[in-house]
Amino acid sequence: MTDRKTEIAANLAKVEERITAACNAAGRTRDEVTLIVVTKTYPASDVRILSELGVRHVAENRDQDAAPKAAACADLPLNWHFVGQLQTNKVRSVVSYANFVQSVDRARLVTALSREAVRAGREVGCLIQVALDAGVSGRGERGGVAPEGIEELADLVAGAPGLRLDGLMTVAPLTGEYAGREQAAFERLMDLSTDLRRAHPAATMVSAGMSVDLEQAVAAGATHVRVGTAVLGVRPRLG
Repeated sequence: MTDRKTEIAANLAKVEERITAACNAAGRTRDEVTLIVVTKTYPASDVRILSELGVRHVAENRDQDAAPKAAACADLPLNWHFVGQLQTNKVRSVVSYANFVQSVDRARLVTALSREAVRAGREVGCLIQVALDAGVSGRGERGGVAPEGIEELADLVAGAPGLRLDGLMTVAPLTGEYAGREQAAFERLMDLSTDLRRAHPAATMVSAGMSVDLEQAVAAGATHVRVGTAVLGVRPRLG
């Protein structure tokens, strides 16, 4: 085993222990929570190691990095999640490899995703990104739609050819009433998920929690946690 594989395996085991402990504390079973490893800024060789270690879900947030990496790892049994803010001019590329887009936050993006999914003959799972720090603009500091905009956007996704409405995603906000209150933020997301599932019962995914707050996300009921640094180490500097 290479040094890098040994390092990643040890980190992965620690994260698995954290998720299992959090599930036990919350009265949940380990299989209720899916680990998505965020591979942004890390090379395709790390993605290959993760696959060898049994990881099946990886996430990226920049198409210019993700597209060549996904192509280099096309032979692996992976589900690719796009989690960054997505410009419409990048949609065709993202749809070519992403199984899930977790950052759907506006009608124009839904239209573009639908058009390219149909063109590519693919079905793309979509999560509505919820901005719990949304101000008067109705958008959050890191993208997302205000809670009041979920219903309309969800209906658009559900009715769009080539798209599948899978659930909700959020990032713990740095400003606003939920700043520093990750548990409360994730519990709010779960309430919004309950509301969504009344109209769209199959939209059961709740993506929340990262390296620093995965325990709070699991406690709140998240079905997916997005962990990068705790598995792959401190990120290389970009540029």
